[in-house]
This record gives sequence, C-alpha cells and structure tokens, in this order.
Amino acid sequence: MSGRVDAHHHIWDLSVREQSWMVGPELDPVRRNFSIDDLAPLAAAADVTSTVLVQTVGVPAETPEFLEVAAGTELVAGVVGWVDLTAPDVADALAGLKDRPDGEWLKGIRHQVHDEEDPRWLCRSDVRGGLAAVAEAGLVYDLLTKTPHLPAAVETVQALPELSFVVDHISKPVIGGELEPWASGLRQLAALPNVSCKLSGMVTEASWTDWKVSDLRPYVDVVLDAFGPERVMFGSDWPVCLLAASYGEVVQAAVELTSGLDNTERDAVFGDTARRVYDLTS
Repeated sequence: MSGRVDAHHHIWDLSVREQSWMVGPELDPVRRNFSIDDLAPLAAAADVTSTVLVQTVGVPAETPEFLEVAAGTELVAGVVGWVDLTAPDVADALAGLKDRPDGEWLKGIRHQVHDEEDPRWLCRSDVRGGLAAVAEAGLVYDLLTKTPHLPAAVETVQALPELSFVVDHISKPVIGGELEPWASGLRQLAALPNVSCKLSGMVTEASWTDWKVSDLRPYVDVVLDAFGPERVMFGSDWPVCLLAASYGEVVQAAVELTSGLDNTERDAVFGDTARRVYDLTS
C-alpha cells in the first residue's frame, strides 16, 4: 500500500464563517483557524498521503471552497460536501457542484443528522428524495448519527440499495458506557452490503483527559467483527480530535487497535477501503 488514507478530517477559517457547533468553553482549544497547511506535516509524519476533507456546517458556500482546496493540494483526494437534501432542486445543486472545474473531487455528501430533533429525519420523504439524487449523481452519503438514529438509518439504507453509505465516527457511542443498544444497531447496519464504517471520532466520545486505547477496543472490535476490515476505514477527525489527542496519537491508537489484522486487512482499513468507496485516485 502506498501510504495511508485519512478518510475523515476538517478545516475551517473562522474569519470566513463561524462554526455553529462550537458552543461552550470546552471547545476553546479548537476555536481557531485550521488549514491544509497545518495538517500537511502531521499527515506526513504519520505516513498519510491522501485524505478526505469533510463538511463542517450546513452552508452551501463551504463545499465549493473545499473543492478549491482539493484542487490546490495533492494531499486531499476527495471532498464530502453538503447540499440541502430537502430542497426540490437538490439534483441541480449536485450537478452544479460536479460540473465545476474542480467538481471531480466531490465524492460524497453529509448532513448533521444527529443535530436534527426528529430521530427519524432520515425517513422523511423529502430527505429520501434528496438521498436518491445523491445516488443518481454517483456520490456517497456519510451518515453522521448517534445511537437513537440507528433504526431510521437502517430503514433508509434498506430503502436505497443503490446508494453507498458510510457511517461516520462509528455512530458516536459513549465510550465507556454500555455497548447496547449501539452495538445491535450498528450490526443491523453492517448486515446491509452498501454500508461502510469509519474508525474515527472515538477519542472525543471517551474521556478527553484520560482515555486509553483499551477504552476504545470493545467498540472497535464490534465494528471490525460486524463490517469486516474490507468495509472499515480510518479517519482522524482532525482537528476536532485535538480536544482529546494529537493527530499522531489518534493514528497510533488506530494502529494498535488493528494490530490483530493481517497485512491485507490493515491495508484495507488504512487506505484500500476508502479508495474503493470514495473512488479516490490517490
């Protein structure tokens, strides 16, 4: 394998727009600008040669900005952007993004489902219509959910077998809490062939100040058993991860947690799965 893929990270410039999710003093450590130039040396040190840049806010202007970033650096191999899935012209919005000179870097779409008050938001007819348009555009859909949203996610994935879904942050279980009902819900998703899962976002669901790799292991074991390494991909969730761990620490934790896999399986988690699912060329 030619270098690792980090299938999930962000950037933001607070002078361009506020990040609406940055609420409370506990987020002060990441309340500053983060750019691709900030990530590049960290990625190089961790043998990460390709990344997927993921949306942070539900604002149409962010995705074109991210596509420009991807076009201007060899590090970013794909972008997961945002469109309003409930809009009647969602297909036109997707076509407009793909038709841009840098549209080839658009690989997927995401929405902050876990912020929606309705745990069955994914089952709304307008949302399903938007997801069908994502599938028609040949893009992937990232599922940003928590445990209460898993039943609706399962129904939605079943209803859209033509769409490839990726579960972000292993659906954000409370690390250190009970495995159920999260584990059962995730296994139901994994039983469907058009779903993959990111090993990402775990350290910030654990204790930020004293998490250990062993705290994450029961959750990672469920993911690897349910999906198999061929449908699992590593993501750092940088710079959000900095609330609990450095970039290097997140990579090293993932290496330790997958140490029981063989070389082909590790290659899948650290690159091959992401390259296949997101159709990355690097």
